[in-house]
Amino acid sequence: MRPKYSLVIPVYNEEKSIAELYRRLSVVFDQLGESVEVILVNDGSRDRTLSLLRDLHEKDPRFCYISLARNFGHQIAVTAGLNFVRGDAIVVMDADLQDPPELIPVLLEKWQQGYQVVYAQRTQRKKESWLKRLPAYVFYRILRRLADIEIPLDTGDFCLMDRKVVDVLNSMPERNRFIRGLRSWVGLQQTSVCFERDPRFAGEVQYTFRKSLSLAAIGLISFSRVPLRLSTYLGLLAAAAAVLMAILVLYWRIHSPHSPLTGLATIMIAMFFLGAVQLVSIGILGEYVGRIYEEVKGRPLYVLSEVGGFAEPHSAYKQ
Repeated sequence: MRPKYSLVIPVYNEEKSIAELYRRLSVVFDQLGESVEVILVNDGSRDRTLSLLRDLHEKDPRFCYISLARNFGHQIAVTAGLNFVRGDAIVVMDADLQDPPELIPVLLEKWQQGYQVVYAQRTQRKKESWLKRLPAYVFYRILRRLADIEIPLDTGDFCLMDRKVVDVLNSMPERNRFIRGLRSWVGLQQTSVCFERDPRFAGEVQYTFRKSLSLAAIGLISFSRVPLRLSTYLGLLAAAAAVLMAILVLYWRIHSPHSPLTGLATIMIAMFFLGAVQLVSIGILGEYVGRIYEEVKGRPLYVLSEVGGFAEPHSAYKQ
């Protein structure tokens, strides 16, 4: 029987959180009164996570799992789970319990009211240092200002999506994926549910600053052409500065031929300025070209090593 609701939970080195995740989800499922499936996506974990997922599936068939051949990254792990879901309403959440399972009935209530995307919007990050909160705060506001579409502030991947939305996401061939941007791009009826993000239940933080920075770059490049325009504006600024400098040098040569402002220092400053503008512009172009390069190679999004809990066959990789 096809389940009514599906959960997609990417998992990476979460052996200390699996038992508590199962306990809290089971309590929530008892309240729902509908059939549920949970798809746990093992994203190349190096601890006992995969073994625990096997045991969990044997204990409770509602908990299925797929294991990727290596660590493909959080967004690809979410994508893999979405490729397997069978429910009418799909919830995406993390396994570290910073996304509270107790919020799932609230998300489902909004879905039953007719909304096709219900995203959880963070109002507070408990026990997170300002070094982590400040960059996230700044990024979401920059992205909202620069993006071609409206992406809600302070929202992660914790959300509910209707089957129709997931089908659209699964049809998208993009490899550098920014799920929270793609679900906004789809449109349809969307709303938010506010919550306070809990601290991590156990273990070490898996989403490092470097990974967060990489995801931020993907989000900006995937949904905004402003960086490309910025290189154009910098070029125009450099050209204007060069014309102004030429006029000033000519003036000084005529009226103050022995002034130090007409010497080597002025030339070096102009060279460094123009060189910096060129390098910044080339770097911006390189980011976009790099994304194009990744897309045109046509490699699979992920490779599966093991699947548990699915009756129908699935491909070992996803294009």
